[in-house]
Amino acid sequence: MKSSATIKFISMFFLSAVINYNGIILAQAKGSTVNDVASTPPMGWNSYDAFGSTITESQFKAEVNFMKKNLLNYGWKYAVIDYLWFNPDPGGWKKTKSFYEEQNVRLDKNGRPIDSLTMDKYGRLLPAINRFPSAANCKGFKPIADYVHKLGLKFGFHIMRGIPRQAYWDNMPIKGTSYTAQEIADTNSSDLCKWNNNMYGVDPSKPGAQEYYNSLFDLYAKWGADFIKVDDIARPYHKGEIEMIRKAIDQCGRPMVLSLSPGEAPLSEANNLIKNANMWRVSDDMWDNWKDVKHNFDLLDKWSPYIQKHHYPDADMMPLGHLSLNDRPVGPDRMSHLSKDETHTLLSLWCIAHSPLIMGGDLLTSPNWVISLLQNKEVIEVDQHSTDNHQVFRNEDEAIWIAKGSIDGVRYLALFNLEDKPNTIEFKFDMVPGMKGSYRIKNLWTKKDLGIKEKSISAKLGAHGAGLFMLKE
Repeated sequence: MKSSATIKFISMFFLSAVINYNGIILAQAKGSTVNDVASTPPMGWNSYDAFGSTITESQFKAEVNFMKKNLLNYGWKYAVIDYLWFNPDPGGWKKTKSFYEEQNVRLDKNGRPIDSLTMDKYGRLLPAINRFPSAANCKGFKPIADYVHKLGLKFGFHIMRGIPRQAYWDNMPIKGTSYTAQEIADTNSSDLCKWNNNMYGVDPSKPGAQEYYNSLFDLYAKWGADFIKVDDIARPYHKGEIEMIRKAIDQCGRPMVLSLSPGEAPLSEANNLIKNANMWRVSDDMWDNWKDVKHNFDLLDKWSPYIQKHHYPDADMMPLGHLSLNDRPVGPDRMSHLSKDETHTLLSLWCIAHSPLIMGGDLLTSPNWVISLLQNKEVIEVDQHSTDNHQVFRNEDEAIWIAKGSIDGVRYLALFNLEDKPNTIEFKFDMVPGMKGSYRIKNLWTKKDLGIKEKSISAKLGAHGAGLFMLKE
């Protein structure tokens, strides 16, 4: 007979863990607001793929207005300002062919910033007023958040891990403590962001470190933030700062979706990610080329056992439609180089893999056919309400994914042609244990009923194309 202590331990274990369909034990966060948000994969728009670091308040509001009119009814609700909103003129000091040079500030020989960022007396970054006029008089992003909320959407923004170099060199106080920026900063060169020089890290072992992150998220809660994307934190993996950020959100009194970037996040940290984040990047920056899309088949397959409610492997923003306005952030101003078939493949894979859906292209100037794909309710249903999402088969020429629907007897099937020429892909029902011998089939992209199929279904697909189907018993 087990002792009462043993029984108590076992009970606590099963309260804090679940076992997925592969028999893998997954952690769950207890006593945390991480499970108060993102009951389905977040859907929305992020400014980076279209505007890089240059978006203004008027441009953002125009995107939000478009979302309200054309996308909110289909589930797209998070509007997110990305990257360097605290810099009055990103790259203004040095216009070059390299966006990655422009995003930095100038440093003197000692590493002290020459160019100033916008921040308060506690070293907390604030929106640049010349770009976001409503932020004047220490209002921060609250007026913009209020505007977004009145339209029925959710508001979010991007932050960099750590504390500004400028706060360190000015040795600013940490709000509510006797500590200063120099006492908590990690200036170790091996810990610095490799692609942006604005920040130092924060040493989790230092007194005042947690209080600094608490002060940030207390501020963000006052602004009305619903979504925070933290960058330079998932690769390399900064476990200590991720956990401090989680604690800061939990104590601030406002649940927020926590998104971690960039990828590839380490698979070995899956349970730590599930405990602390709602979504985490499994890929490096995704752009509009077939190589990047194809690589996500491998990544999403590896991460599929770790999908659970409130916690989602993130295949990155979708580089669709009008990208890199004014030749920033990556490549020339262009319409996405992905073909229509490749666009269907990207959306089908993201949906069948239960990934967050974050549109990256400029909504106002993207082609109507791209926007129409974002308005397909049955395709969005696959992303939002499917379970048991996993790859059934994969070789160099084709891939097959399947998932269960929210209604008994419904399954979703995605067939992918990975070849550079048209190909017919077949799925035999007995490839998945427990499936029936016949199903009524509907093509979710064309919205056509295909009748009853016995034993298998096949689809002729264009080069790099995809088919997405609903199967009903």
